[in-house]
Amino acid sequence: MSEKKPAVYLCKGCGIGEAVDVDALETVAKSEFKIGRCLQHAALCSDDGLATIRNDVESGSVNRMVIAACSHRVMTDKFQFGAAPVVRAGLREQVAWSQPAKAEDTQMLAADQIRMGVTQLSRTETPAPSVVQEFSRTVMVVGGGITGLTAAREAAKAGYPVLLVEKTDRLGGWAAKWSARMPHRPPYRDVQPNDVGKLVTAVQADKQITVKTNTLITRTAGQPGAFAVTLSQGGQETTERVGAIVVATGWRPYDASKLGHLGHGSSPDVVTGIELEAMLKAGTLTRKSNGAPVERIAFVQCAGSRDPDHLPYCSSVCCGVSIKQALQVVTRSPKASAYIVYEELRTPGTAEEFYRQAQKAGVIFMKGKAGKVDGGRMTVTYQDELLGMDVPLGPLDMIVLATGMVPNSTNPDAPAVEPEKGEAQLKDDINPVAPIKVAGYLSGEGKAWPHIDKGVPPGGPILNLQYRQGPHIPILADGFSDSHYICFPYETRRSGIYTAGPVRRPMDMAESAEDAMGAVLKAIQAIEGSKMGSSLHPRVGDLSFPKIGHDKCTKCRRCTVECPFGAIDEDEQGRPVINPSRCRRCGTCMGACPVQTITFDNYNPQMVNAMIEANEIPDEFSEKPRILVLACENDAYPAIDMAGINRHQWSPFVRIIPVRCLGSVTMQWISTALQKGYDGIMLMGCKSGDDYQCHFVKGSGIAKERMSKVGETLKSLMLEKERVTMEEVSIADSHRVPEVVNKFAELIGAMDPNPMKGF
Repeated sequence: MSEKKPAVYLCKGCGIGEAVDVDALETVAKSEFKIGRCLQHAALCSDDGLATIRNDVESGSVNRMVIAACSHRVMTDKFQFGAAPVVRAGLREQVAWSQPAKAEDTQMLAADQIRMGVTQLSRTETPAPSVVQEFSRTVMVVGGGITGLTAAREAAKAGYPVLLVEKTDRLGGWAAKWSARMPHRPPYRDVQPNDVGKLVTAVQADKQITVKTNTLITRTAGQPGAFAVTLSQGGQETTERVGAIVVATGWRPYDASKLGHLGHGSSPDVVTGIELEAMLKAGTLTRKSNGAPVERIAFVQCAGSRDPDHLPYCSSVCCGVSIKQALQVVTRSPKASAYIVYEELRTPGTAEEFYRQAQKAGVIFMKGKAGKVDGGRMTVTYQDELLGMDVPLGPLDMIVLATGMVPNSTNPDAPAVEPEKGEAQLKDDINPVAPIKVAGYLSGEGKAWPHIDKGVPPGGPILNLQYRQGPHIPILADGFSDSHYICFPYETRRSGIYTAGPVRRPMDMAESAEDAMGAVLKAIQAIEGSKMGSSLHPRVGDLSFPKIGHDKCTKCRRCTVECPFGAIDEDEQGRPVINPSRCRRCGTCMGACPVQTITFDNYNPQMVNAMIEANEIPDEFSEKPRILVLACENDAYPAIDMAGINRHQWSPFVRIIPVRCLGSVTMQWISTALQKGYDGIMLMGCKSGDDYQCHFVKGSGIAKERMSKVGETLKSLMLEKERVTMEEVSIADSHRVPEVVNKFAELIGAMDPNPMKGF
């Protein structure tokens, strides 16, 4: 290991020089930490400032540095100097812009920022990446519908080999069965021809794409860049090496036999939208009961959707599809009348033009909820919202139920995997109604699905993942694949595996094709990231990965179970084994480890422990309490920065340390802070829950669970349980930061000082 040559660069720009005594900060760095190279500059981000640092690095006099200036969240591109570790000490947003200038407490805060920065630097090493061996650039696409076909074509056009797997004997999916499609090109007014056949032909002719139909996936192991996928085709199994996976397994219509209250089954002329589409494609729109032409037709919207007893969500495309079909009916026969009974018509964006075209063409829209469908009399009775009364519509020649979309998040044609005897019972990530066994694993409790009896939809796993957390891609409520709906819509909790199309949310053909493009770009990012050994979202480009000291490991398996991304397996001896390219670098495993043997080169328990201890703690007579805030770098820390940018002020007694995720917080940090003499501790992070905002999925929830046990520890130390708290702060909550911090500071200020001060 080369000699460490640290330096501290102090910026005086952006009001820092006017707010604090920079000379005194230089003294802290030199006298307390023996930093030889300590330089002040009017603006470190200027060309001259950057050149000064660069010259020091190139001359060999400096090979690591603390830049005491603005937040580490800004100007990251400027403050990079090769392999030299860089730590940013925040003097701008969290000192100069949020505290009174030249005040004693402001100066003490700035000095502690320097202490924490230098301490962090002393325990930071340049990460050595773990590069995937037997690397593959192939993108595997699962599903041959419009989404899968588009994904395969776009990946091939980007220069990546594609393996397209379809379980049926032909490509095209549901889209190949449509008579026509909703407008997806200007002027977005008229029904357009179904062009899926051309896409199928293009995929089959592309030499970059290998198509396997009548094929199922029986096993998926490995990690991004090196997935090993076993395929079963005609009874023969082969194993393929792929770099990333796009799951485009699509949807299926809601079971109309459950809609007896809407007349299904009461007459052959009460049909679903799928059945009507087949008639339109065949060109024979006649009544099933007697073969007579259909002249009066009514569409009942939300047939099973937005209904707590069936599908609680909006299926999104039903309105557009009914408008398309109604236009086709009235266009074919000038005598025909088409009625659309709707609660709320949802035609966003360009679909509004389509809706207006239908109005001009004579399609009649009737706002109200269908209460009863009489298949004998062929009438629809609905609660008309304009008239405020029940209105019968009929007699009709045909009644069409616009049934909703159910995601194929499992393989509905395959039986559920039976539990295997002797396997460990581990908590799964599938959010079921009640604990159920899937492939030998015990699922945890989650949000209820009112329309089904079990938490996992019927059928077997699609990918048959060989992960400790189970064979399924994690599924959220209502059966849709798991994703972070705010920031990372394509990602699942299984790194390198992306979902696209209606398996993610209800979509029409155009949306599905666009979604496929986004998923493919993410798959390519995963492949290239694994090639370099760098992390995916949200810590894109991070070359570090968790390292486990097996000499201290107790084989407790907490890291294995708590990892949100299934990145940790176990060897034959039961020791944890990291799959580096699955890892998102959140540090949840680090926070779970009771013996602190899991570390990162640039983030570890010892580093944060030392940063906590580095701050100066005034004695109990000074009336200057100290409060530690461990702030999630994804939401809470940006919110704090933005509060500073907006010149909001908060208590100067607070010391903020950014953490990768609250899931990485170890209880040792809490203990260290209390023993050091901190009067209060706050964990500030993302919101938790099924509709999670936490960038690392479960981090905030895990932290909350751990924190629930801190009260007993505080009680044993004769300390008030209120001294340690947790707050959920979103990235948009900068206006709340001063309120949250100051309220806690007032609470701590009203208590007696921590009796451990000075020990």
